[in-house]
Amino acid sequence: MAKYDIYGVGAALVDTEIEVSDQFLLDASIDKGVMTLVDESRQHELMQLLQNHLVASKRASGGSAANSIIAASYLGASTFYSCKVGNDENGAFYLADLDAAGVAASKAHSTADGITGKCLVMITADAERSMNTYLGISETLAIDNLSPEAIKDSAWVYIEGYLVTSDNCRAAAIRAREVAESHGVKTALSLSDPGMVEFFGDGLKAMLGDGVDLLFCNEEEAKGFANSDKLEDAVSALKTVAKCFAITLGKQGALLFDGQSLIQIDPYTVDAIDTNGAGDAFAGAFLYAISQDYDFATAGKLASYVSAQVVSQFGPRLDQAGYLEALATIQSPATA
Repeated sequence: MAKYDIYGVGAALVDTEIEVSDQFLLDASIDKGVMTLVDESRQHELMQLLQNHLVASKRASGGSAANSIIAASYLGASTFYSCKVGNDENGAFYLADLDAAGVAASKAHSTADGITGKCLVMITADAERSMNTYLGISETLAIDNLSPEAIKDSAWVYIEGYLVTSDNCRAAAIRAREVAESHGVKTALSLSDPGMVEFFGDGLKAMLGDGVDLLFCNEEEAKGFANSDKLEDAVSALKTVAKCFAITLGKQGALLFDGQSLIQIDPYTVDAIDTNGAGDAFAGAFLYAISQDYDFATAGKLASYVSAQVVSQFGPRLDQAGYLEALATIQSPATA
């Protein structure tokens, strides 16, 4: 039996969530609803513009794959995360946050001199999130930051698509997949963001290699990958690079492919406050479920429920009690 249910690899970012107006995004020339990479000077400029908004802000460890891995850990999976943080206060905060969530990490592989990555997550009244990310030392994540022994001793390896943006991060993602494949460990990858698909498509295909066991994406990413505005075309395109996949459809729920059949997952209706982390929550809950031998339909139901709870509050994650409540709800006869 594998020591870890899920091994994740991705960026380590300290998130700061801030409520803003659409006018602020316009005035600050911030693209709405996507993740934009910025340099340190631009992020400092944004922090100055946001100084009157920061009173109600809060800090949390983040990064797409980290959000998913922490969700899976809170649900009960045994997890490991490979990332890179600076030898600074934010880096110490980040690693302590992983440890508090029950996620194993190699400090020796994770820490180096430099600045820990930071992400400004700006939330507008329609619950949309717009992210400006300074990767900091995360941009130098490399093969040496992986823990091959932990990969070999895992049931699943999960890779975030955001790693495509730098050569060394992409190389680390590819190596993680290759090590997993050579030891019979199942592989999963997220497309992460429409911008990753649009501007880094060739790199994502290199990360996918001959195909992964499971692919996560939203509808826009799926259609972008297929270069089509038709969902059926996206489904056909994804079948060429993944044995199975999950496409989140927002208020329409999700569409799964279990390798044989398409499965429609109904949405859970909530009042959306903050969509930050919804896809990460879906992936984390789904990975937890299939690592525990749930069938795809039940895994999708749990993932849909968890992501709905996440968007009904501020922040990319629930507390542990929230995840356990979600699991109990899905397992109850009334929702079976």
